Amino acid sequence: MTIKFALAFSGAALLLQPALALDTPPPQNAVEHFVLDNGLEVVVIPDHRAPVVTHMVWYKVGSADEPAGKSGIAHFFEHLMFKGTERFPAGELDATVTALGGNLNAFTTADVTAYFETVPPDALASMMDFEADRMRGLVLTDAVIGAERDVVLEERRQRVESSAQSLLTEEFTATLYQNHPYGIPTIGWMHEMEQLNRADAASFYEQYYAPNNAVLVVAGDVEPATVKTLAEQSYGQVERGPDLPPRVRPSEPERNTSASVTLHDPRVGLPSFLCAWVVPTYRTAEPGEAEALDLLAEILGGSSRSRFYQEVVVKSGTAAQAGAGYDGGAYDPSGFSIYGAPQGEHTLAEVEAAMDAELTRLITDGISVDELDRAKARFRRGLIFARDAQQNMAQIYGSALATGRSVEDIEQWPERIRAVTPEQLQAVAKKYLDPATAVTSYLLPPATGAQ
Repeated sequence: MTIKFALAFSGAALLLQPALALDTPPPQNAVEHFVLDNGLEVVVIPDHRAPVVTHMVWYKVGSADEPAGKSGIAHFFEHLMFKGTERFPAGELDATVTALGGNLNAFTTADVTAYFETVPPDALASMMDFEADRMRGLVLTDAVIGAERDVVLEERRQRVESSAQSLLTEEFTATLYQNHPYGIPTIGWMHEMEQLNRADAASFYEQYYAPNNAVLVVAGDVEPATVKTLAEQSYGQVERGPDLPPRVRPSEPERNTSASVTLHDPRVGLPSFLCAWVVPTYRTAEPGEAEALDLLAEILGGSSRSRFYQEVVVKSGTAAQAGAGYDGGAYDPSGFSIYGAPQGEHTLAEVEAAMDAELTRLITDGISVDELDRAKARFRRGLIFARDAQQNMAQIYGSALATGRSVEDIEQWPERIRAVTPEQLQAVAKKYLDPATAVTSYLLPPATGAQ
């Protein structure tokens, strides 16, 4: 199982961003969307190129929805979902998928928890049966809880405690978010994870795991009518859960200062820095701002043709790495970041200064229409390749619907990207990327100074 931490500043969170829509697909592959009587949203994405189907269930709950003092319960429950029901003992789903030659997995983020299987089309009904059964039918005993809690504690030790980068990321994120639960690690704080119990798990399960808090996405060699029939026969028999209040989390106060977090660690060979700001996302931004931020990340550091890469890596040779990322797919305001590491005898301070100069130049001088058009073309080409995999498409639609957006929003995205102007892009850079309010992390070897 995998964990997706609250902020994906490296730009690798491509598949969970809402902006991954392309030109409207041809009619034979048209996406269909409907809602069952018990509130389950269903999206069907036909793709008949290969006899394979991806079946994903997205729950509209993540680590940012956890009760105070119960950090890690969302990810913990992701593990518990594989522990079996009265109908299907623990391990039977995994064994069934493996016997089919398919694969399955799950992941937790700050905003969602998702489960998926990739199997032959004739196994779709079976996958729906498994997922519908465990949606409300898990058997949670003290023995199951205790054993799996030990597993997630060990996972934290391996993924976080043993990694200098992960430890710094936790401290950095907790500094960036002064009030919002995005500052709490998705895997949880160790001292709170140790206290999680069966009552916590049962309460979380009862509140959030229900058809009216979930999105089903089926992509692949299927017909929408068939999926609807199968969904009604399986998920449609699951009782609707309690109506949930709106997902209103604590908001961030206005930041008036900059901040930095530094970790010196003997495991670090190459120093690096990451600088970030809290910015609006597609769900929370003013019209056009999220699209402009997406393109700003591409222009600054999204590819080998970006300003950072060309100026700071290729031309000056100052940096070995230099990039930018925007986590526009989050439910609440999230992160825009720039990051870099030095090359050869150059210092981290030189890299940071060179990248700051490029950002200042963009804010001051703006960009040309030609440069913006090239960035739009690069962005769209990347998305075309992303669309080539059916699992990518399932993630695109599932993540959007599970975080408050719509199928129409996804389909209209290309036109909104095309409409972004140089003036809009310059305006969001000036408005949100103020050095006086940036939070920066430095990962350094023991003998290296803070810069």
